[in-house]
Amino acid sequence: MSQPTTGHTGGTTPEELYLYLMKQCLTRMLWREKYRPMTSSASGWRRLMLGPLQSMLRQVQLEVVRIEPDPTDARQEGRDWPLEAETMVGLKRLDNLQHCVTSVIRDDVPGDLIETGVWRGGSSILMRAVLKAYGDCSRKVWLADSFRGLPQPDPARYPVDHGDTLWTYKELAIPLEQVKANFARYGLLDEQVAFLPGWFRDTLPTAPINQLAVLRLDGDLYESTMDALVALYPKVSTGGYVIVDDYALPTCRAAIDDFRRARGITDPIHQIDWTGAFWQRSTEEMGASVSQGQAVLHAAS
Repeated sequence: MSQPTTGHTGGTTPEELYLYLMKQCLTRMLWREKYRPMTSSASGWRRLMLGPLQSMLRQVQLEVVRIEPDPTDARQEGRDWPLEAETMVGLKRLDNLQHCVTSVIRDDVPGDLIETGVWRGGSSILMRAVLKAYGDCSRKVWLADSFRGLPQPDPARYPVDHGDTLWTYKELAIPLEQVKANFARYGLLDEQVAFLPGWFRDTLPTAPINQLAVLRLDGDLYESTMDALVALYPKVSTGGYVIVDDYALPTCRAAIDDFRRARGITDPIHQIDWTGAFWQRSTEEMGASVSQGQAVLHAAS
């Protein structure tokens, strides 16, 4: 399957030029994030020393900062955590997302679009922008997230997640109102955007979604990835896409591999960059039910 090449050139049509500019803005490649607060990058004794100093300076609206290195290479591959950008996935994964959404529009693959795990909302903003660019008013973009970070691992049920510490990262806990504000900043917060706040295990099984054309998984953990697959994969239309943001993570990769094996999914997985991957659903489900999918969870425990 050929990969899109629109990310590094502006394209030729107004739609391509608009989406190119959107990606440059969402990643902050259009203008560099030149400085970062020292405490956000310091550790150990440096953080202990800088913390009180920063607190005092902020009272008079001052900040101790360091100069950021040129983020171009890291931002292409999605290898850094931006200070201000709405997404950390990088340009290559955004190119792939644009490719998948434009493909389902062009090929009239039925269904909505969803991202499970949205951080600041950048990837979902791009999906809404693609619908806007091509005048597709028939689909919704769904955002599923706790909007308070990742769940604490439950190693008794999901041993693969044992020792994962992402749930302790406050930087990953982005409130719903901030994500909505990010959509509004780009003029894309409207009735075609819907939110599913809460843990995936609580929200996705009963989500009012009939069909999906694009399922973008960004849950990091085995539990989060499997919860999304069990609830949503049966709704992915033939010709639709499943995109995996964290395939390089052992936790996520184990969930993907276990689910595909249990469901007899043989559609080839295509690598996007160092961690992203995707496949296109080419056949109807091969006789596996949702209850059989649930059995995967217990088998992996």
